[in-house]
Amino acid sequence: MKIILKEDVTGLGYKDEVVEVKDGYGRNFLIPTGKAVVATPSALKVLAENLRQRAHKLAKIKADAEALAAQLQDVKLTIGAKTSATGTIFGSVNSIQIAEALEKLGHNVDRKLIEIKQSVKEVGEYTATVKLHKEVLVEIPFEVVAE
Repeated sequence: MKIILKEDVTGLGYKDEVVEVKDGYGRNFLIPTGKAVVATPSALKVLAENLRQRAHKLAKIKADAEALAAQLQDVKLTIGAKTSATGTIFGSVNSIQIAEALEKLGHNVDRKLIEIKQSVKEVGEYTATVKLHKEVLVEIPFEVVAE
């Protein structure tokens, strides 16, 4: 089943993309929750016209994302966490703590855009990926230290 995404769906695609999904996923989840519409010929024409009209807005959004990426390029974060005697963290470091650390430095980044591939449960150095735009990704190194 081909559908047009109305918003970004993690692991599937970005807003205004035409993607192929299984029928059940599309009919039972994406369409009823308003995340997608069926890609009929008329809906595809409307999408093409909307994209043509919004091309300059999309270029500005991408330029803003690239400007923020340039600011975040040289950022190195240090996050303090409570640890045991062996260096194991009580709990784990997640995207919320990274977003708060970035905000302290003056960079307002939504926590939903931050992705940490490995679980952070020990003191050490890690990297987080910030997806500012579908074409703009920034790797941010961060170090977890004991408080």
